[in-house]
Amino acid sequence: MNKVYSFLGFAQRAGKLVSGEQAVEGGVRRGRMFLIVIASDASDNTRTKFVSLAHNYNVKCHIYGTKDQLGLAIGKSQRAVIGIADRNFANVIQTHINESVHENN
Repeated sequence: MNKVYSFLGFAQRAGKLVSGEQAVEGGVRRGRMFLIVIASDASDNTRTKFVSLAHNYNVKCHIYGTKDQLGLAIGKSQRAVIGIADRNFANVIQTHINESVHENN
């Protein structure tokens, strides 16, 4: 398991992560989310909806991992969308996502 998934687990245990479409959407609309992570195998509608929502509310957004991997990282079933409600966790997770993307290219 790489560092992105480890930090997602830490954020979950710290209570700074929400998962599921409705919870993440509500958090974004209330201004409580700093980062959205969308599974690469999420539906096109889900991906379009949350990329647009992130853009409209000025929230950082990344497509990373699969629904299985995201769910496993936070100790739950499959999750297509995860929101991070803490600026520090969001920055660390985003940094590690960017690093892993650069390593794979």
